[in-house]
Amino acid sequence: MKIKEIRMDMSAVRKEQYPDDDLPQIAFVGRSNVGKSSSINTLLNRKRIARVSQTPGKTRTINFYKINSEFYFVDLPGYGYAKLSKELKSSWGKVMEEYFVNSKNLVHVFILVDIRHEPKEDDVLMLEFIRHYGIPVSIIATKSDKVTRNDAANSKRTIAKKLNLAGEKILPISALKKTGVDEIWSHVVDIYKDNGYEITE
Repeated sequence: MKIKEIRMDMSAVRKEQYPDDDLPQIAFVGRSNVGKSSSINTLLNRKRIARVSQTPGKTRTINFYKINSEFYFVDLPGYGYAKLSKELKSSWGKVMEEYFVNSKNLVHVFILVDIRHEPKEDDVLMLEFIRHYGIPVSIIATKSDKVTRNDAANSKRTIAKKLNLAGEKILPISALKKTGVDEIWSHVVDIYKDNGYEITE
C-alpha cells in the first residue's frame, strides 16, 4: 500500500461529528497501554499521526484519519485503564457504542492485544460487544519483537483460546522493528475489496 496522503479529518464524540462522506472505515481499538497509536503510526509509516499519549486512557475521542482520500483508519478510545472513574468509563463506552451502531461505513474492527500476555476480560467483553453488532473483527497482536518465534506461536494459540475465536485472523506487529506491516496491509486491502470498495494499492 502506497500512502500518498494522510489527513486527520476530525475528532468526534457523537454521530453528528462523523465524516459525512461514503468512504469505508476500519477501526482500531484496544486497552490503553497496548500500543495502539504506535501500531497505527507504523502501519501508516508516520511518526506522529496518531498521538502516543504518555498518560494511559487520555484519548477520549474517536479520531478519523483519511488515507489517500479513499478510506479511513479510525482510532477509538482505549479501554481498561484502572484509574479512570466509572463515570468516564461509562461515557467512553457510550461513545463507542454510538459509533458501532450509527457508522454506516464501518466495515471492520481490529482489536489490539499484547502478544506477551493473555487477553484480559476487557478484551473478551470488547470482542463480544463488537460481535453483538455484527461487525467483522480481526486481532492485531502488538509488541511481537518482545517474544521468540516459538513463543509467538504459543501466544497466538492462547489468544485464540481466550477470545474464543472462530476463524478470525491474529496478525502480529512490531512497532519497533516494523514487522507484520505488509501482512496487515494485505488483510486491510482484502477487507475493503470484499466490501466492494476499490482502493489504490
